[in-house]
Amino acid sequence: MGNKQEEKELHPEDINEMMQVRRDKMKAFADKGILPFGHRYEVTHHAQDIRDHFDELEGEEDGPIVHMAGRLMAKRGHGKASFAELMDLSGKMQVYFKYDVLGEDKYANFRMLDIGDIIGIAGRVFKTQRGEITVKVEDFDLLSKSLRPLPEKFHGLKDVEMRYRQRYVDLIMNPEVRETFISRTKIIKAMRSYLDARDFLEVETPVMSTIAGGAAARPFITYHNALDMKLYLRIATELNLKRLVVGGLERVYELGRVFRNEGIDVRHNPEFTSVEIYQAYADYNDLIELTEGIVRDAAEKVLGTTKITYQGLEIDFANVKRISMNDAVKEATGKDFLAAKTVEEARAMADDAGVPYEQKHGIGGILNAAFEEKVETTLMQPTFITGHPTEISPLAKRNPENPMITDRFEFFVYGRELANGFTELNDPIDQEQRFLEQVKQREAGDAEAHMMDRDFITALEYGLPPTGGLGIGVDRLVMLLTDSASIRDVLLFPHMRAKAEE
Repeated sequence: MGNKQEEKELHPEDINEMMQVRRDKMKAFADKGILPFGHRYEVTHHAQDIRDHFDELEGEEDGPIVHMAGRLMAKRGHGKASFAELMDLSGKMQVYFKYDVLGEDKYANFRMLDIGDIIGIAGRVFKTQRGEITVKVEDFDLLSKSLRPLPEKFHGLKDVEMRYRQRYVDLIMNPEVRETFISRTKIIKAMRSYLDARDFLEVETPVMSTIAGGAAARPFITYHNALDMKLYLRIATELNLKRLVVGGLERVYELGRVFRNEGIDVRHNPEFTSVEIYQAYADYNDLIELTEGIVRDAAEKVLGTTKITYQGLEIDFANVKRISMNDAVKEATGKDFLAAKTVEEARAMADDAGVPYEQKHGIGGILNAAFEEKVETTLMQPTFITGHPTEISPLAKRNPENPMITDRFEFFVYGRELANGFTELNDPIDQEQRFLEQVKQREAGDAEAHMMDRDFITALEYGLPPTGGLGIGVDRLVMLLTDSASIRDVLLFPHMRAKAEE
């Protein structure tokens, strides 16, 4: 069911000509006293409602009158009867326009409609002889004249940049894209519902602050004219949320955008959505269980199962592994980096295992480099990695049995980090020393090292109860549950490099 005029590949001159034709029709409607851009329309049914409630109709039996609105996606037929497809959020519905029902003027108005026009229809539901549920139109209104032709061919890699730049057209043309973003909303609702049911309080913290903290990342910098001061877009919500726990809000979370001045690839976008969660009187083991519960619950609510297929690989969120970073590296390389007595010994192990590292790395940094090089991308099934080195975990509490590591975890699926959590460091003296070490690294040229946050130290001095904290990458979870290959596929408006003309 296609519009033959628009099935060919369109060149710019064709588009310009067709846009002029549409503007001429807009004027023709206006000359008839028909507003080309209408007003409110009372909708009683969507396409899916009609399919769900009127499937029992037999033959050409008439059903009730319905009112629906949507975009005209196809027209076929000649003479005094025509079929068309009307698309709303729930899908497409076949509609039937007949001269004998509409009358001469109204049917002539229908013939003037273009693919892409938004209309409202009032009509009676019936089944065609082929058994297809259809609405026989008894009246219709033009609600918005489409002045630009829809692309006929909007699939495939050659159009991927256009799809991201013009997401509105992508949503019109590709039903699976709409389904992805409907699923995204359901996943976020499920996460909120899970936390709310466990007495977590959703809060909001500043997007701009004088210090960028809570993660190792390069920030975006802006400027407040009235206050004459430089501000940073937040790279994490962690430090402010822990301030709230100090203040007595024992269970808090924030679901929102964070900003990191980093490259763009299939897993990274400069702004992304995370949920950070903090629970007083808990530790990282409690947060591991919470992570499992959130992810399982979202999968079950949105997909009806904990077993998913992502990029051809079956993944089961009900079957989760837990292993320490050092043990995972030892399995992969045969090297026990935490047994090294000196940095030189750890470097020799890394050299022997073919692990690249930086001169600034201590034993813990080299262990993490070995993990990233030899282990991370192999963690295809859900796996919690624990025991991260203190050197790379400036906000996590030291393990009481081994001060070289912290009570921290990362959750990996399909070789990618999905969540990060730990028992929070609540010793202000230890925290200050770790900040000072981060400042040294920053002064040595590490733009991602933490800044000193004196007010956060002050907050800790008032007393932070034993607390577990957790951050989950919402976009990456949506990618998994919608089988989306790139983060751009789950962001309505991903960042793109500016075109030359821009």
